[in-house]
This record gives sequence, C-alpha cells and structure tokens, in this order.
Amino acid sequence: MRYVSLLSGLTASLLLATSAAHANETLEVDMHNVSAEGVEESIGTISLEQTAHGLLLTPSLSGLEPGVYGFHVHQNASCEPGENDSGEMTAALSAGGHYDPEETGTHQGPYGEGHLGDLPVLTVNEDGEANLPVLAPRLSMEDMPGRSLMIHEGGDTYTDEPHLGGGGARMACGVVES
Repeated sequence: MRYVSLLSGLTASLLLATSAAHANETLEVDMHNVSAEGVEESIGTISLEQTAHGLLLTPSLSGLEPGVYGFHVHQNASCEPGENDSGEMTAALSAGGHYDPEETGTHQGPYGEGHLGDLPVLTVNEDGEANLPVLAPRLSMEDMPGRSLMIHEGGDTYTDEPHLGGGGARMACGVVES
C-alpha cells in the first residue's frame, strides 16, 4: 500500500503540472454502477482531457469500497448487460472487450505494447472516493468517441495471467459521448 501511495503522489504531481500547463477542452463521462439487471445509480464523473503527455482522466467518484480497481477503456459505447457464452446475463457485457485497435490481444498495462484499453489502476480512498487523476500516455481524445470507461472489481496486474490481469467483474461503467 505504501508503494501505491508513493506512486499515486508522484503521478498526481506530474498530472497536475501537466494539466495546468496544457489546459484543453474536457469531456465529462457519467459513471454508473452496473449489474446483470442493467445500468444503475450514478457514482459520479470522470473528466477526460488531452495533455502533451497523453489522455488525463480525473475521477470524481464516491460510494465505492476503498481499494485499488482495474480501470479500462472498452470497445463499445454501451454499459448495458448482455448474455455471456454460458447464457447468463452479465453486467455491462455490451461494452465489449478492452479497446484494442491494433488487435494485439495482450494486456501489458498503460505503458506496454499491448492493447490501448489498459489504464492505470483507479485508487479509492478510505472515504470511498476516487479523485486521483491518472494518465494514459498512449491514448488521445481522438480514441475516445464510441467507447466506454469500465471499473472492474479487483486490481490489475497488466498481464494476461491470471485472466485479464486478475481484474474481476464489471462494476461501474460510463459511455463516452462525443
């Protein structure tokens, strides 16, 4: 946890400096809890802003359990449930898989050579709030229309094993409106 705090502090400092130096148009994404029954209550927003160093995502979320969560860009602009291969309804399955325009088929994190959908983990503080900005250096605002942002239960190891880097079920989702 100490490593996460240190990394979070360094990242926040870099992002705040970058943000102040390159003020651009922002895009707000409304985030909602999701379940097999559908899209549920709002948990806040995530602001998207282009910087000289990539896409800055600034959450303003509340009502979450403290911890570290997998955070990704998904292929489709939908948060609706869908039927999985086993015939079970699954939360936000209509969002499709992780955004992978080059069809790499691999998870290597936001700084690796894998798909572009891997974002830095989302950190929720002891008050159940997520407000620490994250930087996606390989993404731009141009990548975002027609996509969704997804928060997964569990963390993310940015590898293919265990399945999807250990991230769990889809728990919150927001459609990027262009």
